[in-house]
Amino acid sequence: MHLISRIEKRSSGRYQILLEGEDSFPLYVKELRQYGIEEGGMLEDQAYEEIMRELLPVRAKKKALYLLERMDRTEQQLYRKLTEGGYPETIAREAVDYVKSYHYIDDVRYATVYIESRRATRSLRQIERELYQKGIAKEDFQCAAAQLEAPDEERQIRSWIEKKGFCVSRADRKETDRFIRFLLYRGYGMSVIQKVLRECAEFENENVELHKN
Repeated sequence: MHLISRIEKRSSGRYQILLEGEDSFPLYVKELRQYGIEEGGMLEDQAYEEIMRELLPVRAKKKALYLLERMDRTEQQLYRKLTEGGYPETIAREAVDYVKSYHYIDDVRYATVYIESRRATRSLRQIERELYQKGIAKEDFQCAAAQLEAPDEERQIRSWIEKKGFCVSRADRKETDRFIRFLLYRGYGMSVIQKVLRECAEFENENVELHKN
């Protein structure tokens, strides 16, 4: 027997059932009546097993598929979405493993698409940082990055110089340091930053000399 310590109302006619010292789980109002669930009451072992082994696993898998139909997600994002929806961690993991076994989620594929769509405007380090925040493992990122042409970071830095109206040859040390920090934050390496700044400064100085002549 399992003591029902609390019942919390969620959205769309769903309720979160909290058992004393055990996992909580979501049910609809009709299922509360079906299993005779009420706050302070007891849930029989047979009903508990049916909910945890038959009802919720099927529902969680359907929910996972529905979520993936709406938008592509990483494994971690999908798992988090299911647990936020009230499913116990074990059932959420089972649902994720289920859709993963059919390749409905593939973190390498997700990372490949993400890199491809952003490599024209972001450094590879910045993309890696963003994907890490989405739950992509380092090895999955590296596998995806190896399949694609690396971003042209020199071109991107020149684009930032133009967008910011930054005159390399005229900037003082404080302005230059601030601009370098701006680029470092976006994941560009110091060596490529210095190379581009040096080349831009030389180009600007050459233009000044041409105009003098």
